[in-house]
Amino acid sequence: MRPKEVLQQFVEAFNRTDVEKLVSLYHEEAINHQVAEETVQGHDAIRKMFVESFANASMTCIVENMFEDGEWAIMEWRDPQGLRGCGFFHVIDSKITFQRGYWDKLTFLRQQGLPIPRE
Repeated sequence: MRPKEVLQQFVEAFNRTDVEKLVSLYHEEAINHQVAEETVQGHDAIRKMFVESFANASMTCIVENMFEDGEWAIMEWRDPQGLRGCGFFHVIDSKITFQRGYWDKLTFLRQQGLPIPRE
């Protein structure tokens, strides 16, 4: 699959909260770095991240733009409440090997009614 096709499957699985399908799209030792969170690596850590995220928040990805450049798929997204972000996905042999996402954690926490960490 081309990187954009992998990303389209990612969005579909994300919106279904299908953790196992999401994990299957990643290389076994993939790195997922959401800049507002700690970096996670490998299927077990990525699975745990998605399970915990879906348990704590209601999330929907609405694609605004999706691009492909060589081994990379890039997406600008929003959610129904107006949170916006973007993600970069490095795809090799139809598997995500590296992902980096940018979004506003404070806005996300407020929208979801989640506690805001104190320093």
